[in-house]
Amino acid sequence: MQVIERAEQDSGPAGGYPRFHAAVALAQLMDWLPGGNRFLLDLSGSGARTAEVAACAGHSVLRVIDPETPVPPPVGGYEASGRLSVVTADGTGLGFLPDGCADGVIAEGRVLSLRLAAEELVAEIARVLRPGGQVLACVDSLTFGMAVLAEQRRWPYLVDVPRADVVLIPWPDGTITRCYGAEQLRELFTGSGLEVSWIRPRTVLPPQTVSYLLARDPSRFGELVSAELRARADDSVGNQLVISAVRGRTP
Repeated sequence: MQVIERAEQDSGPAGGYPRFHAAVALAQLMDWLPGGNRFLLDLSGSGARTAEVAACAGHSVLRVIDPETPVPPPVGGYEASGRLSVVTADGTGLGFLPDGCADGVIAEGRVLSLRLAAEELVAEIARVLRPGGQVLACVDSLTFGMAVLAEQRRWPYLVDVPRADVVLIPWPDGTITRCYGAEQLRELFTGSGLEVSWIRPRTVLPPQTVSYLLARDPSRFGELVSAELRARADDSVGNQLVISAVRGRTP
């Protein structure tokens, strides 16, 4: 319950579904974080709070960001029990690190959807993880990608999505993101030798339902987040998929 209360506080003043989504993401991250003081890499970008959350939980965190991304300012309210450092790096961003140095990697912020050649980054994640080390990542789902294509009336592309090995979604501003089905996401990680622990939607409850319920009774926020965290659903729903994988231990 403390995680849910903290999630509600950290989601800020935004109302409705965005606030709910942020609270669920925070609670899922807290549930995934290992115990003790571990060395974690955060690849989630400057807009995420994941590095601060992990440091607050007592871990030593190295946040890796693109050189063109401004270094994020400190976030108030997070008194780190561990250490948080920031480094800028080109390419896959991890070439400066030795093999098997990290206890865990956090790749939130849709980083594997924003990097179209995600296979290179996942291979680097697998390289720097120690045996038994884990990775948590979030990507855009095929459900989301198909919805974007439908809104843009790109009907020929929409028809081809179920048969495509790689689904790249163009946005009106000219950017492109990569969307995944559960099997594609699984293959992305197993192809680099990682063992998938689980894949699930970030949220199961539809945005319209969440916004409606919170508008009727904002005091039920914590109960709604709890219901989402307990929900069981297949991976065909939700705008984002979350995956947890582990580097197998050597014999």
